[in-house]
Amino acid sequence: SQYFRSAFSNEWAEKKDGKFIFRKQNISPQLFNIILRFIYCGNIELEKLQGSDVLKLLIAVDELNINSLISHIQEFLIDNQTEFLHQNPTEILETVYQHEAFTDLWNFCLEKICEEPKILFNSDKFITLKSPFLELLLKRDDLNVEEIEIWENLLKWCFAQQNIENDQTKWNKEDITKIKNELNKFIPLIRFYNIEPADFFYKVYCYNDKDILPKDLINDLLEFHIVPNVKPKDNLPPSRRTYFKKLDSSLTGSDCIPVFASWIDKKDSSHYNKKDSPYNFNLLYRSSRDGIDPGSFHRNCDDKGATIYIAKIKDSTQLIGGYNPLDWNGFDWKTTADSFIFNSTITDKKNISATKVSYVDKTEYAVFCHNDFGPTMGNLYCYKNIWSCEIYIDGDRYPNIGIPVNFEVEDYEVFQVIKK
Repeated sequence: SQYFRSAFSNEWAEKKDGKFIFRKQNISPQLFNIILRFIYCGNIELEKLQGSDVLKLLIAVDELNINSLISHIQEFLIDNQTEFLHQNPTEILETVYQHEAFTDLWNFCLEKICEEPKILFNSDKFITLKSPFLELLLKRDDLNVEEIEIWENLLKWCFAQQNIENDQTKWNKEDITKIKNELNKFIPLIRFYNIEPADFFYKVYCYNDKDILPKDLINDLLEFHIVPNVKPKDNLPPSRRTYFKKLDSSLTGSDCIPVFASWIDKKDSSHYNKKDSPYNFNLLYRSSRDGIDPGSFHRNCDDKGATIYIAKIKDSTQLIGGYNPLDWNGFDWKTTADSFIFNSTITDKKNISATKVSYVDKTEYAVFCHNDFGPTMGNLYCYKNIWSCEIYIDGDRYPNIGIPVNFEVEDYEVFQVIKK
């Protein structure tokens, strides 16, 4: 490369006993051996390296002007190190930004974070993100998250920068001034008019007494939410182009949407993401809201076509449920080969993990409908709000996935599945 031609020129070169001495303390011997092997042999094995070492190697080959490797290593990171990119979003963003040649990796990281902002917002290192990067992200129209979540994460970041607790009762005048100054350049980037009224009142307007937001903005937003037919003021940024309709659930979050869609379409290896999920999930019924008896279930869910239900087992983090591609009206068993039940663990962030999915084995016992029963599928029963997962001598109608034989449900919800 041009770098080595310059390094070994008379002006730069250091020789001893007829040999060039090359000192490069910011490149480890292991990585330099990989580079030398590529220079002399033309091959490189990236699969044996950890993601962090691949990134260091990319930085090294950029510094050494080995242009033929830059694109190759970027492509490898994008195709094979997604988990590393997910785990280290701030480090990677700030590193890649410093190198003009890393365009492919920069664009990929930005697109991935905009598609799944939780990669960044849920990271422990999010609060260390430098201000210019946060500003760049908040300017994006394709940041795929509810506006209230952007506001909450901006506050979290702001409080961390100033080492201030999110407790207004403990703020003094100096704290308020620091918060106000820190937020100042970000306020125009928040699409406040896209925040739901309840969220605005409890999560934005609640700071009104502390004057961290401009008074005219607060007054305009109050007018917009209270007075009928009032339009937002002019010169506002457009609404963000979110890819999904938020899941109206008290039990789990919107991250379940592509997971449910993938199960419905029996995608074993590559799941949908929020951007390409082909279904909307509309809430039909919530037992804690609409009544927990079978009659309330049927009034809200009969004749609605395909549905998926989720139920939280009492005093546990266990979430169970099932997909019925037919409907819930009638008085007998219904046959389908496309139904399934599932058993998951719910995290403190309302995401699901450790999931087991069971597709129907005995299709003639896929779904059971009756006025005395809630959602009942195969051996997973809800009879007059008594839940059980029966074991049959002649075999399970759905393969066993560890759902308890008897259990109580804290709450359950049913969603209509609608093809986009």
